[in-house]
Amino acid sequence: MIESKMIALSEVSDLIQSDSDVIVAMCANEPQGCLAEFHKAAPRVRDVNVFSCLTLKPYDFFMDPKMKGHFYLCSWFHGPAAREAVRLNIGTVSFVPNMVHRAVLDRLCVRKPHLFVGACTPPDKNGFVSLSCSLVYEKNALEAADVVLLEINENLPRTYGDTQVHIDDVDYFVENHKEVPFLKIEAPSDTELKIGEHIANLVEDGSTIQLGIGGIPNAVATCLKNKKDLGVHTEMLVDSMMELALSGAINNKNKSLLKGKIVATFSMGTPKLYDWLDDNLLVEFHRGEWVNDPRIIKKNSKMVSINTCLMMDLSGQVASEAIGMDQYSGTGGQSDTAVGAKEGYDRLGKSIIALRSTAKNG
Repeated sequence: MIESKMIALSEVSDLIQSDSDVIVAMCANEPQGCLAEFHKAAPRVRDVNVFSCLTLKPYDFFMDPKMKGHFYLCSWFHGPAAREAVRLNIGTVSFVPNMVHRAVLDRLCVRKPHLFVGACTPPDKNGFVSLSCSLVYEKNALEAADVVLLEINENLPRTYGDTQVHIDDVDYFVENHKEVPFLKIEAPSDTELKIGEHIANLVEDGSTIQLGIGGIPNAVATCLKNKKDLGVHTEMLVDSMMELALSGAINNKNKSLLKGKIVATFSMGTPKLYDWLDDNLLVEFHRGEWVNDPRIIKKNSKMVSINTCLMMDLSGQVASEAIGMDQYSGTGGQSDTAVGAKEGYDRLGKSIIALRSTAKNG
């Protein structure tokens, strides 16, 4: 019974041990209540490595300078809070290079985590919770950890694919019904729409697409609404893909891999997106090691990878992780999808990198 596994948020820090790895879920599945409690273990622990990706909030365990020596955020992909901690030179954040299709796997070869902390929906009548909006590395870490703690949030959408976990496979639960972290979507600028039009002209009817996040991908989606029979195999599922599905441009009927399904490994967007995902059999979430494996991506027909970058030189070299010596984000899955699309089995795939070209002085 789940009641016997329930603990209070104030007890979360008791589960943390010195000289251990803790892996936490990312983005919309960030266990907000639990992470806000981690720092309370500092008086009795040292050298705790907390692995995460795109940490959204500035939690005390890595933003408080007094945490140095007690906690380290091992960031697979910097979010705003991790970048700020690095800028302040607190000494609690390290960048760990990581590609999505190898997400967590390399670390597990070296050392398994003592603790996995994630977020989930309430259990259904058969005792299954859903890991909801992220399966990048979460289920692999959950299966490998000595101790599993899930934060139940009734506001998370129940999703399908490989997201189900039975309560028997979880050691502890806490309840924390917080608002799910979301992204504000801004209307594309005129420049972004022009870029979107160029890209849309390169996408044929019947293509399977992957889109990133931001103004340019949103503009691309706006310009794809008149396309027909598009499919989706993407790392990140965003609002623009939902809008294309609602418009009828995406129907997945021509896909060569998981026909009829939108495939993703995580999702983040607006509350409208989360409402649409809830109990939606159209969408399947699968592990990052499968979704982002270039050998899997290339099995899609007419695969088109559409991403943005920070900088590009005149020889075509792309910088998407750092600006000069400053680490901005991380490797993520951009190279996975670019390689997979270009190596498509039907030789009809395309990899598109989009950015504004800016001359000196603007």
